[in-house]
Amino acid sequence: MTSDALPSTGSEPSFERYRPQIESLLNDIIRHGQFRLDYIVRHPEPLNEPIESPEITVDFSGPDSGLLIEAQAELLNAIEYVVLRAVRLEEGLFPKIAFDCEGWRRLRVGELKLMAQVAADRVQESGDPLPLGPMNPRERRIIHLALHGHTEVRTESEGRGPERRVVVYPVSSSTRRR
Repeated sequence: MTSDALPSTGSEPSFERYRPQIESLLNDIIRHGQFRLDYIVRHPEPLNEPIESPEITVDFSGPDSGLLIEAQAELLNAIEYVVLRAVRLEEGLFPKIAFDCEGWRRLRVGELKLMAQVAADRVQESGDPLPLGPMNPRERRIIHLALHGHTEVRTESEGRGPERRVVVYPVSSSTRRR
């Protein structure tokens, strides 16, 4: 469990207010779960596109890191959700903080962008809407942003709770645009 001292850029004061609680909860989860994990809090290198560019990353590593990214990183996502909700993080900070494990999120962003493009191509060819599989809010946002400037398709989130998904529609099927 390591923590880098983050230089102040003017945008972290809100995060820094939550940092001790976040680190305390993570330490408790790791200790009580008997995980062999370390983490570091850092500023990630920015991606080429602003689709998924958190300002702060809590990056896990260690012998049990594989457990965090099994089954589409369900455990990693659950830890992120529980910790950020437990510290009552301001809603505006949620997209600015991401939990990652050995670069898994970066790979997932690439997969989601490719999935969005393939879905757009299929919808353009068929003219039929294409529902994607259920996704968490962060992943749905990546799909929406990946197709935001696309002129032939539009996206909408549909469903509730863990079944919420993105549906890609041809623009011609409705005058409503997202």
